[in-house]
Amino acid sequence: MLWAARLSGFFSAAMLMVVLSPSLQSFPPAEAIRSSQFDSHVRFPGQIAGGARGLAFRRAPPFRNAADCSNPTGNVCDPSLVHIAITLDEEYLRGSVAAVHSVVQHAMCPESVFFHFLVSDPALGDLVRAVFPQLQFKVYYFEPDRVRGLISSSVRQALEQPLNYARNYLADLLEPCVRRVVYLDSDLVLVDDVVKLWRTDLGGRTVGAPEYCHANFTKYFTDRFWSDKQFAGTFARRRPCYFNTGVMVLDLARWRRTGYTRRIERWMEIQKSSAGRIYELGSLPPFLLVFAGHVAPIEHRWNQHGLGGDNVFGSCRDLHPGPVSLLHWSGSGKPWARLGAGRPCPLDALWAPFDLYGPTASAAEGSR
Repeated sequence: MLWAARLSGFFSAAMLMVVLSPSLQSFPPAEAIRSSQFDSHVRFPGQIAGGARGLAFRRAPPFRNAADCSNPTGNVCDPSLVHIAITLDEEYLRGSVAAVHSVVQHAMCPESVFFHFLVSDPALGDLVRAVFPQLQFKVYYFEPDRVRGLISSSVRQALEQPLNYARNYLADLLEPCVRRVVYLDSDLVLVDDVVKLWRTDLGGRTVGAPEYCHANFTKYFTDRFWSDKQFAGTFARRRPCYFNTGVMVLDLARWRRTGYTRRIERWMEIQKSSAGRIYELGSLPPFLLVFAGHVAPIEHRWNQHGLGGDNVFGSCRDLHPGPVSLLHWSGSGKPWARLGAGRPCPLDALWAPFDLYGPTASAAEGSR
């Protein structure tokens, strides 16, 4: 009966999404089915997920621009491009591939989307090219030593990885002609056209993101922080709200002019000083210290976050009320891990259609 309960949960979650979000009414189920049944496989020969070798991905179905889209030139400085930055590492590779797949599947002009991949291993770019032959992208190696000395321990080891801090350096890594970028985490999928997010009016602000002003903002910092008048005074004359840094629209031109990278690094240095910790989480608090209260608000539909549960147990979560354009499995529970273990949460079924991971044909034959 367990399988029946899970199937019922999956069906209920899918029906709930259709009711809540007009964007999901355009979700192309036939395309999703073609993706899951595609025969061509690409094998990545590296070491994945603690020693499993030969991670295989299906090649993504072809995608084309609509008739009224501009023709991409292949030049990263083309002003008609939509720029997206996302990290690629071995542990989250399956999630990153699914995120990219969801973007191109729902974009009206997918060939006009340019991806900037921040990587710990440059060879991962070869995998992307094999899975997405038409994709416009560039790979940027992020040197771990650039931040290793600034990272402090966190509640979850994944939050301590150097690549988790690469978003702080987008203004330095990307070409100067790239003046705006959408940053996306690896544990999310879009169910709407990313160009709508890209066109967000930032109103002169550097960062745009969905804000959550009902959250208890004080919990993101230690008692030492709030007891120090100089530290606590950081938020004077602004109304700071929590925002999730996994989905952001960044004005890189303004970022470069103002030198925000160095401001973030300064807070990380304070955290590492002998005076004591001022926060417990990883890369989020320095962003809050610099930008909270100065964020251009974006509709909550663009970050239905927390689907991965808390940072320890990864318990199942429900959707927030309202429409949905982006589903985000922030927290310790990742949909690919739960699906692979045969213990998925109901909403993980909404991530599965974008998953391009699968055993190779030869491996499948050998297991019969």
